[in-house]
Amino acid sequence: MTTSDPGTAPTGPQSVPDVAADPTVDRVDPEHPFTLAVDVGGTGLKASVLDAKGAMVADRVKITTPYPLTPDKLVTTLKRLIAPLPTAARASVGFPGMVRDGVVRSVPHFTTVAGPGTAIDPHLVTLWEKFDLAGALTKEFGIPTKAANDADIQGAAVIEGKGLEMIITLGTGFGTGLFHNGQLLPHLEIAHQPFRKGEEYDDQLGEATRKEIGETRWNKRVMKAVDNMRALVFFDHLYIGGGNSRRVLRHHLPDDVTVVDNTAGILGGIRLWVPLTPGVPTD
Repeated sequence: MTTSDPGTAPTGPQSVPDVAADPTVDRVDPEHPFTLAVDVGGTGLKASVLDAKGAMVADRVKITTPYPLTPDKLVTTLKRLIAPLPTAARASVGFPGMVRDGVVRSVPHFTTVAGPGTAIDPHLVTLWEKFDLAGALTKEFGIPTKAANDADIQGAAVIEGKGLEMIITLGTGFGTGLFHNGQLLPHLEIAHQPFRKGEEYDDQLGEATRKEIGETRWNKRVMKAVDNMRALVFFDHLYIGGGNSRRVLRHHLPDDVTVVDNTAGILGGIRLWVPLTPGVPTD
């Protein structure tokens, strides 16, 4: 077992340069562009700006995810969220649902009347279906914007580009991402497949359930999920991320499983623009 997070995940980098006060920093240099990275979650919305190497140049900003949440409300809320951040040349957005070519195909949390665990609103289902998230945010942010599943982006920040690597994310719900030799594979909604007792992974491993059943029972379910993922995809290495990764008991984990920091949801944003090339140093 390995881990990159010995304690509670930090809310931002330990030492962030004050680029807003530095007139020598060219934020839109085409050779070294800054990237606005946004992490949309079922509980919170977070954002920061990354330099050309993928390092944060500003502290994360964060607000609570509002409900009910229409596509237009999300777009305008994100616009307000990023207002204090330095100017960037492009943007990446991690989204808690199925996103293909920047278009939303499914987003269970945001189609509820008051957040995860509440009733589905058919009108919200209609509004979110095939919503062009990347296109709407490109217009609102005024810069080219790409959008992808949030677990895929977290995985992109931590993988090594060797063999079949997988990430599972533990937060408001459950997410997954798969990579082969550094290349992102098509997203699979494993979160909404049956897990145990007729319920989905998302139901059984989400934050609401963790609070209800306690850390010990929840950790046992996490280990069962890891075993299921091993049997399903035969991963070479699996990473555990998300806001609740810090709650995973490390001594239960085998050597091919690593707990990673939740800041990966931000740091992976640059990989939508600069994919990992196996064998090529990133710094």
